[in-house]
Amino acid sequence: MRFSILGETLARRDDGTEVPLGGPARRALLALLLTSPGDVVSADRLAEEIAPGGSVSAHALQAQVSRLRATLGAAAIERAGAGYRVVVDPDDVDACRFERLAGEGRTALSDGDSARAVALLHEALGLWRGAPLADIAGSESAQAAVARLEECRLGALEDRIEGELRLGRSRAAVPELRGLVGRHPLRERLAGLLMRALFAEGGQAEALVVFEETRQHLAEELGADPSAELVALHREMLSVDPSPSPVAPPAPLTSFVGRAGEVDEIAGLLRVARLVTLTGPGGVGKTRLSVEVAGVADDDVCFVEIAPVRDGTDLPQVVLGALGLRESGLQPGGGGQTPTERLITALSDRVLLLVLDNCEHVIDEVAALAARMLAACPRLRVLATSREPLAVIGESLWQVRPLDEAAAVRLFTDRADAVRRGSAADTGRVRRVCAAVDNLPLAIELAAARLRTMDLHDLAGRLDDRLGMATARSNRTADERHRTLRSVVAWSWELLSASEQRAARRFTVFAAGATAAAARQVCACDGETLESLIDKSLLEFAGGRFRMLETIRAYGAERLEAAGEDDTVRRAHARLVLDLARTADPHLRRDEQLEWLGVLAAEHGNLLAAARWAVRAAEWGTLLDLLASASTYLWIRGLPASVAPQAAALLDALAALDALDALGDRPPAGLGEEYVACVLLAAAAPGGSAVWQRHRARAEQSLAAAWSGALAGRHPAVLLPWMMRNATEDDPGRAFALVASQHDCPEPWVRALARYVSGFALLGEGDTAGAEQAFGAAVEGFRSVGDRWGNALALDALAGLAGASGDRTTAIALTDAALALTEQLGALEDSADLLVNRGDHVVDDDARAARAAYARAAALARRAGSSTYLAAALRGLGDMALLDQDPAEAERLYTEALERTDPHWVKSAGNRVRTLAGLARVAETRGDRTTAVARYRDAADAATAVLGAADRDSLRMMGLPESVIDAVSPR
Repeated sequence: MRFSILGETLARRDDGTEVPLGGPARRALLALLLTSPGDVVSADRLAEEIAPGGSVSAHALQAQVSRLRATLGAAAIERAGAGYRVVVDPDDVDACRFERLAGEGRTALSDGDSARAVALLHEALGLWRGAPLADIAGSESAQAAVARLEECRLGALEDRIEGELRLGRSRAAVPELRGLVGRHPLRERLAGLLMRALFAEGGQAEALVVFEETRQHLAEELGADPSAELVALHREMLSVDPSPSPVAPPAPLTSFVGRAGEVDEIAGLLRVARLVTLTGPGGVGKTRLSVEVAGVADDDVCFVEIAPVRDGTDLPQVVLGALGLRESGLQPGGGGQTPTERLITALSDRVLLLVLDNCEHVIDEVAALAARMLAACPRLRVLATSREPLAVIGESLWQVRPLDEAAAVRLFTDRADAVRRGSAADTGRVRRVCAAVDNLPLAIELAAARLRTMDLHDLAGRLDDRLGMATARSNRTADERHRTLRSVVAWSWELLSASEQRAARRFTVFAAGATAAAARQVCACDGETLESLIDKSLLEFAGGRFRMLETIRAYGAERLEAAGEDDTVRRAHARLVLDLARTADPHLRRDEQLEWLGVLAAEHGNLLAAARWAVRAAEWGTLLDLLASASTYLWIRGLPASVAPQAAALLDALAALDALDALGDRPPAGLGEEYVACVLLAAAAPGGSAVWQRHRARAEQSLAAAWSGALAGRHPAVLLPWMMRNATEDDPGRAFALVASQHDCPEPWVRALARYVSGFALLGEGDTAGAEQAFGAAVEGFRSVGDRWGNALALDALAGLAGASGDRTTAIALTDAALALTEQLGALEDSADLLVNRGDHVVDDDARAARAAYARAAALARRAGSSTYLAAALRGLGDMALLDQDPAEAERLYTEALERTDPHWVKSAGNRVRTLAGLARVAETRGDRTTAVARYRDAADAATAVLGAADRDSLRMMGLPESVIDAVSPR
């Protein structure tokens, strides 16, 4: 039998038929017993609740109970001492079932399973039929029970709406939230949910109005200010998000002809299928169709060009780059995650349409990556373009076919009119030209572009002569259509002048496009030639850069090799990239840092292409110089892993040539510093620790030789990752001493770095005042040259000192200043790290602010795909759960944090100690002294592994709170 008290009191048999319960007294009696199934309710309370203020005799009460027993069964209600209890399974009572489902929904929401949470909460809320306990008179105890259920219902509503917002259903949530906020104007969580829903729909101004109205209600009704969480949300909406944005689909430069219906159908297919692949021959218009579909998508879109990828193992890194995610933060070391793991972390709870364009040449790698991402990221959808299916379970295919005749004619006429109005007036000849190229859009556009210099009659004749096309070709296979397009490209190519052909084939070495100056230099041509190639649709120009369609670029690359120019031109291209990296390097440590970071970011694809060519051509000297010259850019932007394969190949080649082994412990002559940069870059990739251990000793000799005495190396930025790498070794002192000894270096950035490192050495000697002076001098040094990278590091160090001395106000101000710098650099991981530090500084005085900081840090770390920074944020949230006396939640958060922490990375050391100490405190709350002692011992060992000792001063250097120091330091 099932019972309902969320509304009028009802009882139903298993077949659904209603059981007649009788008059109001019996309904009230049953409702009272069902509020706590199995618990004894005294006869006096039952009598008072049935008739408040009146008198119900024990005999009358017993008579009502007997009638209920007769209706429900004698075993349903039993006498127990001085009262009665109902004997039913709590899950047979709708209120109990509601509370169970609501609790499970809340747990699923906290675990990140939004879809399951929403389903559970919908089921729970569906049990409500009206006001709860409607048959009970209004006594105080009854009112308290009603109030508790109503509060639980409101909390479940909030949880359900939050889950729906996470699933991207903000538009549907806005009307419901407006009504709820109107009925509950003082409920801040509802206000925050409405603000988020409005903001997601582009209503930033409306969201800010909601905040202001809530603030006024709180002030007038309660004399209180909004919570730290609501204030933080308001501040975030006022500011521009500093995180990098995903690459948007390219903006179309021409009209879209002939496929509007397909756009709508594919968009509809993507609403029910999470992987859709557009297949068809080259030139059929798959890319343009994907761009149009992305343009009508409701979700965020990231457009990834796969065509430039030559090695399938680089694919995850390319997708990370398109998402705007850096490999690591300012602090070197990526936490040991592979690029694929970082992708999954970043996309695990994100609503996104990922467009993967031109996948055919790395089809197996794309298929494997897409399958893994879709399995781990439930809110992700993928739209791929390829000449063949990915062959992944769940894939929906859309065959992109050539245009029909009418659309082909419209496309040709539109493009022809753009180059010479009225040149395509003869519709019959236009049909012949379009049929000759199988109505393929790219081929039509290439042919139409020729009308600038010839008439339609000549064009049709040349197509027939050059391609030998006839009507019998209408049944060609896909491969034959590909050869047709190739023929069109070849024909268009052969119509170029010799100087245009030379410039076009040389331009193919630019994997990321080129500026006009770069194109003229490598192609050995003038600006007029480049403009002519634009006119003839061989080149495009947008955003100050020349680019070439991939189909044309692939053909041109073959022409370059056939002309015997491949190595010559690629060597010139590599020299150009090297010269740019050399020119930019000193600017990256000065006030013009942001400008030059942007310049190098635009050339990143060319940097990778030059490095790959240097490996193929065994140009090891060029590669060493290139990697070292680009190392400052790579470290600041967190991209060392993007060149790690080339750096590792270089080291392997030198070893195979005995170029290193023959030297013994001596550094490579004249290239010692470049060698060190190469070792550090190779070690930055997941699994790079073996490279580091194999080359560390020789690299130390090389760096010492480059920076000894009055000598100053050519690549100062190498010193910082070198120090950070060595900080976890058995004897980090030599690395610290090498950097700290550069106080008199002529390079001001190096002098600032020396002061920064000296601060840590002074801390190790117990000289806190000296350390503070050194860090302050480092801040001034970095600030004087305009470097935000080093400035943020030094400010963070000063904040740590202030926090350790108890000056939280100063610590917070310094941390906020460092945060402002990391936001300028677009450093998601570093911002997350600083937010955790901020939470640690304020936790004792403002738990709300600390919780908000940890939560924001976790969100940024997830977006960045950074497991190590997420571990720090989870540790902070674990501290909050312990503060809230929720040891089960604290243990869950601490355990996940410990699993994500890299024990070999110096930045993780303090967090690991605090996490282990937190687990020890959880054990103490449960009275498990044995586990607590073991955990505290683990924490002390973790501190000793980094500091060499676990004394109080050493532990305080790590920024640990006194409570943790008390627990883990020797007694």
